[in-house]
Amino acid sequence: MNVTVAFTGALPMIIIVSVVLTALVSFFLLWLYRRAVVRTMSAQEGIAAAPAAPARTSFVARSVSPPTLTIIESTPNPDDISRGSVAYRQAMQSLKQAALVYAIGGWVYALILTSAWMITAGGGFIVVRFLLLLSYYSWPIVLVVSLLTPTGRSRIIPAYFAIVLAVAGIGLIRNPDLTARQLVYLWFFANGPGTVLLLAFLHRRVRAVGPLVQAFMVAAVTGAVIIVSVVGNSQGMVRGIANIGSALGLGAITIFVLLHLIGFVMFGGLGWWLLRWLGRRYQEKRMSDQSISLDALWLLFGVLQSFTLVFEDWAWIFTGAVAFAAYKFTVWAAFAFLARQRGEGTAGRILLLLRVFSLGHRSQSLFDFLSKIWLRVGSICLIAGPDLVTATVEPHEFLDFVGGHLSRRFVQGEADLEQRVSLMDTRPDPDGRHRVNEFFCRANTWQMTMQRLAGQSNAVLMDLRSFSKTNQGCIYELQQLMNNIPLSGVVLVIDDSTNRPFLEMTVREIWQNLEPSSPNVELSRPTVRCFSVQHQSPAEMEGLLLMLFGAQTAVG
Repeated sequence: MNVTVAFTGALPMIIIVSVVLTALVSFFLLWLYRRAVVRTMSAQEGIAAAPAAPARTSFVARSVSPPTLTIIESTPNPDDISRGSVAYRQAMQSLKQAALVYAIGGWVYALILTSAWMITAGGGFIVVRFLLLLSYYSWPIVLVVSLLTPTGRSRIIPAYFAIVLAVAGIGLIRNPDLTARQLVYLWFFANGPGTVLLLAFLHRRVRAVGPLVQAFMVAAVTGAVIIVSVVGNSQGMVRGIANIGSALGLGAITIFVLLHLIGFVMFGGLGWWLLRWLGRRYQEKRMSDQSISLDALWLLFGVLQSFTLVFEDWAWIFTGAVAFAAYKFTVWAAFAFLARQRGEGTAGRILLLLRVFSLGHRSQSLFDFLSKIWLRVGSICLIAGPDLVTATVEPHEFLDFVGGHLSRRFVQGEADLEQRVSLMDTRPDPDGRHRVNEFFCRANTWQMTMQRLAGQSNAVLMDLRSFSKTNQGCIYELQQLMNNIPLSGVVLVIDDSTNRPFLEMTVREIWQNLEPSSPNVELSRPTVRCFSVQHQSPAEMEGLLLMLFGAQTAVG
């Protein structure tokens, strides 16, 4: 009975406290991380600057007129659709396969928990009860698919509850003693706590580091609870610690708090080791940042949904761990099979993302949508900026920051840049998802980094929403793109906040001073393609992706 009480009392407290601390600490650490990155970005290292661009020769009059600024409101032209549709279908197919793999793993998880509940409840096998429990324990699948897909949330949630209501309706008809209130309570009892706590570390603003912080907090809080429990169960230790505290002039409350802190620090070392282990596995490409987040989700639900089984026998608490292990094995086997089918380790397309840094949440919203689809067939390169720096932080980058080594993530010079580009990760992770290659630059290294990445990419997306005369960095990037990258590989995103007259004037001025070596110099009908994104609707995003997948730079 003591073991049962310990599991039903200590474990919920550990989970709840660790999740609350995860939310607070994640917000604080990401604030510090963003502050440190922005401060270092504005600094200049004592290094040799990149070689100056060759002096422009005087412009020779050409018969070709200045480029047309083509505004595409929502639907790409037929050529873009034709070029991009194949790659777009491949990306969507890969995304659907990933969602299906996680769903199958989730059903295996739900089947184990359902079977355990059926065994402990007794009464034999009742089909309706089995289906109802299976549907209840399948709720995490809905959350996973919503995280994976750009528009999955609006579709899968109504479908899920339609199935639950249908099964519940059959159960109410077959069993008159059952009430709708009981069924609703059972659903919230099984899924409510996990869903609420999940927001603490998978909220958009902390999702990048939430699972890592959660792993540390669970270990540290467990230590705080254990040391107090161990001391409390030994009268000799209680008297000894009380005597020491009394000699030091410490009160009972102070001693109690200190015991928690000692346990927190002691087991925090174990938590730090766990973080380093996760970071190494990530760097070795044995897991992705997305799989870390989803594993944390399933593990949280596995622990919480096992509590009710403890009252039958304390050993049933391990049902959640068994269900999680079965989920992991199923997902691993399925992704390994898919990797063999597609050709394991195949390098994908590279998209360079440039943008106005002041866009804030609009930039992150667009990135979230694009990355969920583009990363299924290729990687995304970008220069770190204040708008996305906390959304794209990778496990090893975060650990470097916590360990005080953030500066080594910054490009130090031309030789360092070449090495980083050569080591750029363009191959998929075990789950088939590619990575974001983020380059941290100081004030005197971002220009050469932008030029180098542009030449390495298959397509370039430049988000010029809110673009105006004040965005001198974007003007420089436009100049470099037109001088060095085929216009067919560049797509500009605009909206009503873009100063379109100034953008057109800038493009024409760059064209009039185009370098003779530019791949665009001999174009008979030069066109700078702009895509208008007003509401970021699914139709707009699909059109933008078709344009991007159809874009081809010299690399492609």
